[in-house]
Amino acid sequence: MRDYSLLGEDGRRAVESGLAAAQWYHTDVPRKEMKALMQRSDAPAIRDTLMLYGAMVLLAAAGIALWPSWWSAPFWMAYGVLYGSAMDSRWHECGHGTAFRTAWMNTVVYDIASFMMMRNPATWRWSHARHHTDTYVVGRDPEIAVMRPPEMARLIGNLFGLFDVRAALGRMLYNAVLGVHPEEKTFVPESEWPKVVRAARVHLSIYAAVLALALAMHSIVPLMVIGLPRLYGAWHHVMTGLLQHGGLADNVTDHRLNSRTVLMNPVSRFIYWNMNYHVEHHMFPMVPYHALPKLHAAIRHDLPAPTRSIRAGYAEMWPVWMRQLRGEEVFLKRDLPATARPYREDFHAAALGTTQ
Repeated sequence: MRDYSLLGEDGRRAVESGLAAAQWYHTDVPRKEMKALMQRSDAPAIRDTLMLYGAMVLLAAAGIALWPSWWSAPFWMAYGVLYGSAMDSRWHECGHGTAFRTAWMNTVVYDIASFMMMRNPATWRWSHARHHTDTYVVGRDPEIAVMRPPEMARLIGNLFGLFDVRAALGRMLYNAVLGVHPEEKTFVPESEWPKVVRAARVHLSIYAAVLALALAMHSIVPLMVIGLPRLYGAWHHVMTGLLQHGGLADNVTDHRLNSRTVLMNPVSRFIYWNMNYHVEHHMFPMVPYHALPKLHAAIRHDLPAPTRSIRAGYAEMWPVWMRQLRGEEVFLKRDLPATARPYREDFHAAALGTTQ
């Protein structure tokens, strides 16, 4: 059994063995080419952000105008996906500070997206930094979505935000009243702790005001605009997010082993902001989202073949999850092309376990 607690034995062993904050494998990319790929630009993100928020305003307006008719349902469903799923990728990319070239634009979109996803912006910035430092290292990575064995009820329930939202509200209350949680103290610098408390109180105040407005209006429409979309619109970000690392190796320091690139349709790529190129993103997290397809083309000779579709990704994950539920210590190992540099099998032989 793995101990996923950030205060547990697996985390301690990861530090003692050198697995925590280890040196990760990177594909060689010429310096000039990498410099061009890392070039930031406001234009793509401004275009996409205007499209996103413009669509949300129109969809919400249509939903409100047609309320309470069932004709409003398609508009609320589409609005929910943009609120409860597209904001996950906006939180992510703006948290890296790469979506826009202008720093304050990243900050504004990051803070808005963090609120919509019910994530404390001061906590999750550092949580995600740890995720990149110790990607899927048990006891170190606070963002492991699929544990071994997988908690299937939780994975399915989170398609509707059930477990995530409950946990987020609990942590929001904890931060607002009691301060920074002990697990958060393992990755959030002490200088940032007041920001954690302040952000939690601001978020709680906004949700309380929306709830009060709904009660005063005797209508759930305010909650359909702010709050409830985090539940009914979560399915897309969960569907795509599970593909990032699901069924792959943990406790390794090669992203080709623990991350998955998936080819997706243009709509999902817009919602997901190109995070389907996930091996590439983890290898080079400072490359902006709009340059990830070019990065993929530049290093694909050294990577496993991308999974052909969302459906194909679940087809390869599901059997692994079923075997893990039966207690088998298995994972899906990616095959490399003949042109790739080999995995560091010698360093990770003890951690890999059994492949499928």
